[in-house]
Amino acid sequence: MSCLENMRGLLPSSMLDWPGRVCSVLFLGGCNFRCPYCHNAELLEAGGSEDNVAWDDLEFFLRQRAGWIDGVSITGGEPTIHEDLPELCARLKGTGQPVKVDSNGSRPRMLADLISRGLADFVAMDVKTSLERYAEVVRMPLDPMNIAESIDVIIASGVEHEFRCTVVPGLV
Repeated sequence: MSCLENMRGLLPSSMLDWPGRVCSVLFLGGCNFRCPYCHNAELLEAGGSEDNVAWDDLEFFLRQRAGWIDGVSITGGEPTIHEDLPELCARLKGTGQPVKVDSNGSRPRMLADLISRGLADFVAMDVKTSLERYAEVVRMPLDPMNIAESIDVIIASGVEHEFRCTVVPGLV
């Protein structure tokens, strides 16, 4: 499913989601993890609804707020599972807004592509647990080396970033 068909919500302004900035937060549906402590479980499945955010409405909203907000944070779910995420980021940047991408780090090549093309001005990655326990915590099969590669890509890129970890006793 396309990002543009899967924009599930918009928080008009946040002072928490991008350090040092007031940003709008765009929520995309769909995630490739099933963390038991997920705070956006309603976004795990991709899919459209009549409540989805339409691109034309989002673009109008962002252009109206030029100078009032300092960027757009794309979160989910997991934004990098959408192959057209670079197109969405480019469109957002076309409105004059810097872009932050939140990721679980499972798709290092997508992160590298976004960063190398200048489509992500900030990357926040959630580190779920030690590499050895990743599949247990995310409840999905995965190659934990993708997580390590994403960390390396982000650090080596020089792009502004943060790594976050939710502490869950017994899991993390």
